[in-house]
Amino acid sequence: MRLRNVPGSREVIAANEFVVHDEQSHRGEWAAVFGNDHPIHVEIGMGKGSFLMEMARRNPDINYVGIEKYSSVLLRAIEKHEEAPELTNLKFIRMDAEEIEEVFAPGEIGYIYLNFSDPWPKDRHAKRRLTSDRFLKRYEKLLAPDGGVTFKTDNVDLFDFSVESAEVCGWEQLAITRDLHASPYVEGNVMTEYEKKFSGLGNKICMLQIRPPRNEGKNAE
Repeated sequence: MRLRNVPGSREVIAANEFVVHDEQSHRGEWAAVFGNDHPIHVEIGMGKGSFLMEMARRNPDINYVGIEKYSSVLLRAIEKHEEAPELTNLKFIRMDAEEIEEVFAPGEIGYIYLNFSDPWPKDRHAKRRLTSDRFLKRYEKLLAPDGGVTFKTDNVDLFDFSVESAEVCGWEQLAITRDLHASPYVEGNVMTEYEKKFSGLGNKICMLQIRPPRNEGKNAE
């Protein structure tokens, strides 16, 4: 379970130079935030940030934005980042994913990563899942024409739901496996904290790579 209440976490976040505040004011202007026009990749629900930091380290010509809802979890990512301040292509936002269209403009995101998202197991909460049709429609609008989504989980029910959701929404399936670490797709894979934990327990990791239907003009306001 994620920590949600660490005294002083909000104050530390407010003072950190790599946390973007008033994020909605940067909508459509994220190139200015980073000071370059490199592609912007977003991880929604980044946890403690190890995945995103390694991605930023491997790909200096890509800008990364990590979205995390809980201050106490974001605090852990900030602490990790303080050990690698050279990663200037990495920014954090404390926000709810529901607000993503208020923060990024159509076509502004190059790629989206969803790693071990909350499964919201009750049927009445299905729309909150980050791979629901509600969220896929948002991503479709926000992604650049060549953009896509990579989703990883050890929750088979959530994975089945996600595959079906993508099919219903007409997304193209680029890669799929129900045992990532035993598949060819494991080459170049960057593991998250949860992935290391779950795979260490013998859980198979499911992975899905998809991209939206290619419709001209889909990113218009």
